[in-house]
Amino acid sequence: MIIDRTTRWSPAFRQLYAVTVADGIGHQVALLAVPVLAVAVLHATPAQVGLLGVLGTAAFLLIGLPAGVWVDRSDRRAVMIAADVVRAALFASVPLAWWAGRLTMGQLYLVVLVAGAGTVFAEIAAQSCLPAVVGRERLVAANSALMSTQATIQIGGRALGGFLVQSVGAPVALIGNAVAHALSAVVLSRLRPDAAPGPTAPAPGSFGRQLADGVRHVLGHALLRPLALSLASINLTVNLMTTMLPVVFLRDLGLGAGPLGLFLAAGGVGALLGAVTARPLAARIGHGRALWLPGLLVAPAGLLVPLVDTGVTLWLAGFGWLAIAWRTGIGNVIGVSLRQTATPDALLGRMNAVFRFLLFGAIAVGAALSGLLGQYADVRTPLWIGAVGAALTWLPVFRSPLRALAAPPTAAPRDRAADADRAAPATRTGR
Repeated sequence: MIIDRTTRWSPAFRQLYAVTVADGIGHQVALLAVPVLAVAVLHATPAQVGLLGVLGTAAFLLIGLPAGVWVDRSDRRAVMIAADVVRAALFASVPLAWWAGRLTMGQLYLVVLVAGAGTVFAEIAAQSCLPAVVGRERLVAANSALMSTQATIQIGGRALGGFLVQSVGAPVALIGNAVAHALSAVVLSRLRPDAAPGPTAPAPGSFGRQLADGVRHVLGHALLRPLALSLASINLTVNLMTTMLPVVFLRDLGLGAGPLGLFLAAGGVGALLGAVTARPLAARIGHGRALWLPGLLVAPAGLLVPLVDTGVTLWLAGFGWLAIAWRTGIGNVIGVSLRQTATPDALLGRMNAVFRFLLFGAIAVGAALSGLLGQYADVRTPLWIGAVGAALTWLPVFRSPLRALAAPPTAAPRDRAADADRAAPATRTGR
């Protein structure tokens, strides 16, 4: 486990860590297996591959915001268990349908859409309970451990996914995803109910008022608003490239799922390096500079990705992909810790929901644009537009009070959440 052994973590955190490992491995296998299955087995067009990417994140747009209110009203442990059970059943249905000769693109669309809804609830609940599990003062360390692990899983998971898809076929490889979610549900069932608490008291106001409070907290906060804009821009531009990479590798270059998995694994290496270097970098140059300076530095390297081809350009493109992921890994650790620290406990679910709505909504838009451009222009056009756009995504942070922020703002008191979110822009901007 990538946990600092000099730090004593609670059993609850170690269980959440185990869930991260299980879900992460399954997700990485599916991330490669689903589009490869669509292209190689069901002969999907670029537009259909793009639609798969859209539906995989559409739930964040459809139910992302109200999900935050429901999570803030619910037992977060129960929410995570239910989400894992649903996702395990959905992904198990794909190889069963394939064996029966009845697998269709329609079923794949339904699986990724409903599984995406489960991911909405699971991720919002997990991020919302972390401050209670580890304490706000240890959020950067905890997020660094979790995201370092996720990055390591990207390296091994995508390479494993490529190996499994090439060896046993994409439908069979998805069994691994179903098993991983089932194991995660078992681990969560052993988690103490009070380790992932729900609200201590009903939040004031109607459902709509509570939802609006979460939106206002993020979009009205002088630090969270530019962070959300920058991260959403990263997701949109990177997903323009990610969505079309399977088509480029399998059809344009004539390479198999194995090389594709290794290329994507280079991104995992970059994300791991980013997660590991985030804490010392933020301590040295400040949290604000750690959010924008890496983006400026890697902008030229990202332009290597659209040049991907066989031979030496494949390695150069892989380096560019690694550089983009390094910057993203740093932003994940610093950005998630900042937004958790800047949000009162009672608003955590809604804050995370707003961020997930924006970030995964950007992924859905990126996937849709990638599919349309790949279908009606050229499969490399999304790669070029994504690379150029990614080179500019550091600007929202640079042009905001985040630019020179030394450390995350002081957390709002748990029992004054309703007032704290309205006062956020005035009381936290200068910290």
